[in-house]
Amino acid sequence: MLCLLLCLPVSAQVDIADFDTPAQHALYQKVINELRCLVCQNQSLADSNADLAKDLRRKSYEMIRRGKNYDEIIQYMIERYGEFVLYRPRITPATLLLWFSPFVILIAIGGFALFKIRKSRQPTHSKFSKQQLDNAKSLIDKSAL
Repeated sequence: MLCLLLCLPVSAQVDIADFDTPAQHALYQKVINELRCLVCQNQSLADSNADLAKDLRRKSYEMIRRGKNYDEIIQYMIERYGEFVLYRPRITPATLLLWFSPFVILIAIGGFALFKIRKSRQPTHSKFSKQQLDNAKSLIDKSAL
């Protein structure tokens, strides 16, 4: 009997969001998929089970029920938690490096590789004069006999 009691499934807490219209529900899904869990960092609010994510989902739900639109909810979250709360940061002067550094690095690596390839194809210039090379060649030829 004790084994059966221990094997009972743990009751999982499921967020139940009841909206008046399908548009509100769609807005809720859009918001929680666009916002990052600040605890997990690699998950959206929709994917995370962290307590903070649950609180942010609840806050989003309340704001939608009060008639707030997408921009107002996102702006509230940014003001409270900073740009990091956005799962996909906006392109601003502060995030230009974040967005474009991979392309700059890729171009720099490609340019460096192209430079090295071109340099390796150029004929190498010898430090020795033509007379010194001819003398070395004649010595090699004499020793081969």
